[in-house]
Amino acid sequence: MVNGEDRLSYGELNRAANQIAHALLARLRPEDTTVALLLRPGTSIVSAIVGALKAGKIYVALDPSYPEARIAYMLSDSQAKVVVTDTEHIGLARQLATEGQDVLDVAAIDGGTIVANPDLPALGEAGAFLLYTSGSTGNPKGVLHSHRNVLVEVRNYTVDAHISPADRLSVWHSFSFANSVRNLYGALLNGGAVFPYDVAAQGLMPLPDWIQKHEITMIHTLATTFRGLVDVVPDNLTFPSVRVLRLGGEGITGDDVRKFKRHFPASCVLMHVMGPTETFSIRRCFIGHDWTGADGRVPVGYPVADKEVMLLDEARKRVGSGEVGEIVVRSKYLAVGYWRQPELTRASFVPDPDGGEARLYFTGDLGTMRSDGCLTHLGRKDFQVKIRGHRIETGEIEAALARVDSIKAAVVHAQPDGRGEQRLVAYVIAAPGKTAVVSELRQELGRTLPDVMVPSTFVFLEEFPLLPNGKLNRRALPNPPVERPMLRQPYVPPRHPLEWQIVRIWRELLGVPRVGVFDDFFDLGGHSLLAAHLLRRLEDEVGCRLPLTVLLSASTVSELAIAVQREEPLGMDLVAPCARAVPSRLSSSSTVTTMAAASIRAPWPKACRRSSRSMPCTLIRSPSGACQTR
Repeated sequence: MVNGEDRLSYGELNRAANQIAHALLARLRPEDTTVALLLRPGTSIVSAIVGALKAGKIYVALDPSYPEARIAYMLSDSQAKVVVTDTEHIGLARQLATEGQDVLDVAAIDGGTIVANPDLPALGEAGAFLLYTSGSTGNPKGVLHSHRNVLVEVRNYTVDAHISPADRLSVWHSFSFANSVRNLYGALLNGGAVFPYDVAAQGLMPLPDWIQKHEITMIHTLATTFRGLVDVVPDNLTFPSVRVLRLGGEGITGDDVRKFKRHFPASCVLMHVMGPTETFSIRRCFIGHDWTGADGRVPVGYPVADKEVMLLDEARKRVGSGEVGEIVVRSKYLAVGYWRQPELTRASFVPDPDGGEARLYFTGDLGTMRSDGCLTHLGRKDFQVKIRGHRIETGEIEAALARVDSIKAAVVHAQPDGRGEQRLVAYVIAAPGKTAVVSELRQELGRTLPDVMVPSTFVFLEEFPLLPNGKLNRRALPNPPVERPMLRQPYVPPRHPLEWQIVRIWRELLGVPRVGVFDDFFDLGGHSLLAAHLLRRLEDEVGCRLPLTVLLSASTVSELAIAVQREEPLGMDLVAPCARAVPSRLSSSSTVTTMAAASIRAPWPKACRRSSRSMPCTLIRSPSGACQTR
């Protein structure tokens, strides 16, 4: 720590992780298995992750931006005995911690704490971390992964992408998601630098400059985030340092490939991948600038090592080439199971009928297989949906709506918006004598659900359409009307030219014909990616560049007009750790901890080199949040 700046070399990361590990061991009994991490992306959470693994514990990374009720549920369900946090979130951690849960502030760890490696034994099949995903029962469910599963995933990623110590990997999302985990260990076990960037908090607008300034070589993100990025940059802007663009979370199209060719160099490879949280990557497709495929769906491609994909019909028999079947994964390297849900684990992870160590995981996704083994993903067979790359069980949202006093019944459905992106539409029937208002419904849902799970559109019905057997007829649900939703505040027209200009932009982006100056951007169906388009339009048409944080606090036309007149400055935030070396072969004793320890003890190059530029492998954050690399 130097003048409030957080600067970590790899040796400093090791010492910080060891201090956290010893602090955890002093607070936990051997039978206490889980540790919660309540930290934003940055150096502290990287240290805490490595420290938890060194202590032989299972960690669960909690996103501080989630509603408090959701964080509290995960804390309770994970049975974490210690919450590792920092000064920024110490108040929230203490508020949510229950009896028997200790709170550890990483900034308050005694400088005299032991810095030697704990060197605790860990088996490859031991649990490493929990990833919480949306659950159909109304609460999120935890997916437990072992050390071995992570190492197999990083090995495959390393081989496919040729990761080396010269690479600079970006992490754009919360460490509670699988894609962030993959990039973190992809860097730490290969000698590359990792640069966390909080897209949710900082927005897409600063990203182009950030990518270029820090010469990022590998990007792995959701397809929707990629679209949001390229849609807010000029057509002639390119990212010459990027050599691998890895897109997952949802399908991509020929139009996405054209955007890739426009903004990324000819030497860059687009990797289109598929992999549920329960299995990690199961298919990948490599696309270069010579790709000439059709405009429709881009296949998710060919096999990943140690992950066999089968397409089965309802009788669990293999379908023929070109026929549609459920995507089923057979492997020894699947998730351990669902945390504290043995029945769901047994239903989802089935022993291989041919015997052996492998199990089958039924994804619930549909696909077709070409004769050459190339897989095309066709979507879900159930009511699970993908929204901006996040897997969501609509039943969890419906359960949250059912708890709202003004709602009698609710159904949530995914439909494409005017831009072709999937959006959540809630069809609701108001309770007798009650009036349901969009702004209040969003506020109520926001108490328990993350933003991506709050419907962007609400349709109010007298009754649901039914089939002759009395079941809901989802196909008969009406399309959302193109009109201003039912809001608590009355419509007030724009009062001066700047408000008129902002209203015009909102109408075009949101597809709402009438926008009042006191209407909220998010109540009208806006979300973080549309916010990036809005900020780009304001920069191009009004000449004012605003950070995403302004829109979060000034989300009405009136408030935004005032912010534009003030021309508030743009801020950025970045951190970048460094590490080393995952082997192509894994021994029976390999774990994430042992591999990371080997990386720490290995000699380090004095600088990470890319082209002719030499930059030390350090993490730097200034007190104001602005960042630099030294």
